[in-house]
Amino acid sequence: MPFVSITRLRIRTPELVDEFAAVLPGVYGQAADAPGNLGMDLLADANSTFWTRTVWTDRGAMRSYMTSGDHADVMPLLRDWCDEAHVAHWEQEHSELPTWEEAHRRLVADGRVSAVAHPSPDQATRTVAPPVVG
Repeated sequence: MPFVSITRLRIRTPELVDEFAAVLPGVYGQAADAPGNLGMDLLADANSTFWTRTVWTDRGAMRSYMTSGDHADVMPLLRDWCDEAHVAHWEQEHSELPTWEEAHRRLVADGRVSAVAHPSPDQATRTVAPPVVG
């Protein structure tokens, strides 16, 4: 059954947005070429916030991607770069990407926060602003 992964990261300073943007091509390219990737998308939202939505053949394919290559190299940096970090996962019947609205709904209902070194007040209260699309 296809496995969905949603992430929402808010980068805490403009200087760190530049560092984050510099690593995006490698991480995005790795995901595009990763075995088991059925679809992916990135949304650059307001307030230095970035959303990803990916669909994988299964949890194992997602974990293999997550724990290797450029993605694995960047993950430890996010703890310092971000003041908000949320993730949600679920299985679904089809391989289409969820809408951004569904991604937000699932992140609020079923998601979890990831540890960050400089949490914002919203991170502490698990408040997740909806994405601004369009």
